[in-house]
Amino acid sequence: MISRALKDKFHREYMTFFEHAERSRRWNLFDDIDWEKVKSEPRNDKLALCAETFMGVELYLPDYIEGHLSLFRDNFARAWFGANWGYEESKHAMTLWQYLVRSGHRTEDQMRDYSDRILSKKWNKPFGTGREMTAYGCAQEMTTFVIYKKQQMLAEAEGNHTLAAAYKLIAKDEMAHAQYYMTIFQHYLDDDREGALEDLSSVFYGFVMPAYELVPDYDSRVEVMRTAGIDRGVFLTEVWGPVLKRFKLTRHDLPRPKRVRAALATDAQEQRAP
Repeated sequence: MISRALKDKFHREYMTFFEHAERSRRWNLFDDIDWEKVKSEPRNDKLALCAETFMGVELYLPDYIEGHLSLFRDNFARAWFGANWGYEESKHAMTLWQYLVRSGHRTEDQMRDYSDRILSKKWNKPFGTGREMTAYGCAQEMTTFVIYKKQQMLAEAEGNHTLAAAYKLIAKDEMAHAQYYMTIFQHYLDDDREGALEDLSSVFYGFVMPAYELVPDYDSRVEVMRTAGIDRGVFLTEVWGPVLKRFKLTRHDLPRPKRVRAALATDAQEQRAP
């Protein structure tokens, strides 16, 4: 149970986030992207496959929202953020859907079949507490921001300016989400530093992107997905690096995960046994 003071801080942070979004960040899928350009741009099947994969991850939105609200039903500010986040993520999925259809890479029927395959599986939240899932949100949103910015640059280099424009808008949202999660987690650190560091460590050592387990035929997409530009080195320097820097931490400040400490303790006990 979190304190009333912490809930009040969460409320103020959500109001700040929401006001900024309403005043300066909202964009329109139909008016702010020049869809006419896409008809004259070069076909690029690799970029399309990446866009389809990212859209697939976004389509697990019902599971993401369900998982979020199950943790924050008694905290209206966090719950409202989940609703706002869901709206923005649904727009990201619809934008990539529109790109794939309008560019001629996919038909509407193919997209519906793909969405059916996606939703035949269920995403389950990887951590059980609100604080852990907030730490997860920091990494997840920063990862998607990095991916979309790299795809934006690649699309621009390949002459696919419509897709690049879409990624630019989406990436702006993802960074706003990452900053929100980091702001909220900082309050958790200020409230209970030891416990928050335990949770951050658990997420740091156990983080897995949803696509690996959920997107159909992901193994066959891996080679193409390398164009997203995310490997272990990038993940540490461009995802976790900024997250830890925001909290004025390094990896060395994170305790070993509880499961690792428990395994080491078991090993030591077995070695001492006669």
